[in-house]
Amino acid sequence: MKAWILCALALVLSLGATVAFAADIDSLKAGKADLKSASALAFGNEGILFVGDSLGAALFALDTGERTATTTAARVDIKGINQKIAAALGTTPDQILVSDVIVSPVSKKVYLAVSRGRGPDAKAVIMRVDPSGRVEELSLENIRHSVATLTNAPASVADARGRNPRTEAITDLAYVDGKVLVAGLSNEEFSSSLRSIPFPFTSTVASTTGIEIYHGSHGRFETNSPIRTFVPYQIGNRAHILAAYTCTPLVTIPVADLQPGSKVMGATISELGSGNRPLDMITYTKGGRHFLLMANSSHGVMKLSAEGLDAYEKIISPIPDTKGVPIQTIADLKGVMQLDKYDEQNALILADNAGSLDLLTIALP
Repeated sequence: MKAWILCALALVLSLGATVAFAADIDSLKAGKADLKSASALAFGNEGILFVGDSLGAALFALDTGERTATTTAARVDIKGINQKIAAALGTTPDQILVSDVIVSPVSKKVYLAVSRGRGPDAKAVIMRVDPSGRVEELSLENIRHSVATLTNAPASVADARGRNPRTEAITDLAYVDGKVLVAGLSNEEFSSSLRSIPFPFTSTVASTTGIEIYHGSHGRFETNSPIRTFVPYQIGNRAHILAAYTCTPLVTIPVADLQPGSKVMGATISELGSGNRPLDMITYTKGGRHFLLMANSSHGVMKLSAEGLDAYEKIISPIPDTKGVPIQTIADLKGVMQLDKYDEQNALILADNAGSLDLLTIALP
């Protein structure tokens, strides 16, 4: 193909992307973003931050104003970020809860989904931290934003165990190819659900895909346990999500199967240990090989190979312990609550060190 044709094609593709990004921004209107909670975060294009609001049964798109990519990214080493956030919000560290942490792909600033307070009057806040340690609140009073309402979220009432299923309406998010993938619970028969929501948003999102899995350590099929954390991942020539559940099955689900109103059976390819809750995970490449890094409530930080995942036998019967992808525990990483990929060589972690929440960059293991 002649060089001028290639240049013209590149220009057309670039203009197309620019028009698409402009449409994303134009869909946002200035006003108060009335978050009832901040459950999960994900970044889209042009500095758009998606915020899952479980209590409000809504997905927000917020314009952070970030457009210019940083050319250098300083390492983050901020001890006691909960103390800094508390001081910025005029409260005490014991009144600060952090539900998610994400790195801006544009500025490398760190965004945190925060609850100021622990009772019914707790306020949802988005905090922003630069590598130097400067902390600021992202004002939601007059921010360009849009909202998608989840009309089939579970009712906000306590169940027999005293738990409110509405708090798990949104457990994790990811932005993939113009859509926001939303994991959580619905009020439908298969309450474990995945929503694939096109962006820019329409006003409501009613239909979901119900997810069923076989849980080897529980020895049964399950439709009511929500995905705790997931990442988009290419397996073979198909886009999938890798999803982790409590106690800790690792499941693959083809993205193409996420059709509104359908029911999907995820493939359980690993059981990573019972008595554990997965907290966060990322995928990365090192030395030409692909890996999965997962933070957990009880089993520390696990490193798993992310290669050949379609070759593992599906787990369809009870197992006594672990099975599937081999696990390497990273003993040096303790108290890790959240993690995100910082760049090609480093990850960002939020770690609890005897009550001090520390934001750190670490080399990818």
